[in-house]
Amino acid sequence: MRRYVLTLDLKDDPAVIAQYKAHHRRVWPEVQKSLRRVGVRAMDIYLLGRRLVMVMDKKEGFDRRRDFARHVASDLRCAQWEALMKTFQEPPPGARPGELWARMERVFHLR
Repeated sequence: MRRYVLTLDLKDDPAVIAQYKAHHRRVWPEVQKSLRRVGVRAMDIYLLGRRLVMVMDKKEGFDRRRDFARHVASDLRCAQWEALMKTFQEPPPGARPGELWARMERVFHLR
């Protein structure tokens, strides 16, 4: 199993942050089912201020860009969810052009 750790920022507005959190207390079932179908084994999203960190465990062979595109295309509700979430989000400092969720580099691992 592989793990990705990604980050992005929410818009700097307490109401936006509250809405984002509220949506994630009740993620649409179609979205959860689709993420599992494309190979996401587990996903956690953490918030500090307006910075999000996503920890995602995936099956072997998972390709983030390809499989996330499959997820979005799998169901109209998934596409609607992802479009809605983008209204709350901004790329973090250091993101590549066109990148929203930026992949973080692991600098330490305790074995």
